[in-house]
Amino acid sequence: MANGDFPRNEIEKSGYTLVFQDDFESDRLNHAKWFPYYLPQWSSRENSKAKYRIDNSLLILQITEDQLPWCPEFNGGVKVSNLQTGVYAGPVGSPYGQHKFSSSCLVREEQPVERLFTPQYGYFEIRAKGIRSPYNVCAFWMIGFEDEPYKSAEICPFELKGWNVSSDTCTIGFGIHPFGDQEIHDEFFEKEFCLDPTQFHLYAVDWTEQGVDFYIDNDLIHTSRQSPRYPMQLMLNIYEIPSDDNVSSLTHIYPSEFSIDYVRCYQKNS
Repeated sequence: MANGDFPRNEIEKSGYTLVFQDDFESDRLNHAKWFPYYLPQWSSRENSKAKYRIDNSLLILQITEDQLPWCPEFNGGVKVSNLQTGVYAGPVGSPYGQHKFSSSCLVREEQPVERLFTPQYGYFEIRAKGIRSPYNVCAFWMIGFEDEPYKSAEICPFELKGWNVSSDTCTIGFGIHPFGDQEIHDEFFEKEFCLDPTQFHLYAVDWTEQGVDFYIDNDLIHTSRQSPRYPMQLMLNIYEIPSDDNVSSLTHIYPSEFSIDYVRCYQKNS
């Protein structure tokens, strides 16, 4: 497995204009860019509030030992710390809201609509490092704003299941999920790469009207001819998944951490 961090890209990108950036240089989260709750409509802001710290220009999303499951009614014992760049949901008791991950979901807490950053098309890049763990999943993904139910597809540049990191390879998930978008078919992959995802690497997508290109460390790894045709928001998170019998004897390490060096988004010049 390749050792060491992959270097940062230069901030200037030929043919593109930078429209969103966070280098996490402040010791406080920029709430004009990030909404620090995970799909709070299905639970509450109190239960879904992110655990994180900002240290040495790194955003470090955490799962802590005392953290409670974010939505036990609909998602069991799953814990999550998440930042997102928008929120939309219907009234309390309705089934309408972003990323309805279970058919049982109903809005439990009404949310004012927020569109902090909801672009349509562009080049999206993070530099991040995940965790080797039998319990944790780290991800950078984008979902439709879903102010109409069909606007619900997902573009996922990076998903790391911590149990898929071995001594010389790792398996990384990436691709597109349709959810409620009937014009999209499922095109998600879990592929093996010779890199160490517990070191910093670059994960990116170039989303255009024609499709989506997926990149790791500036290398093209997949081209999709599908393209969701509506605004999307960014999602950054770390999960803790309840253990099964195969790993229940292993010790959790707290805090579990997903570190992000920067997030950048560009629009292609006309």
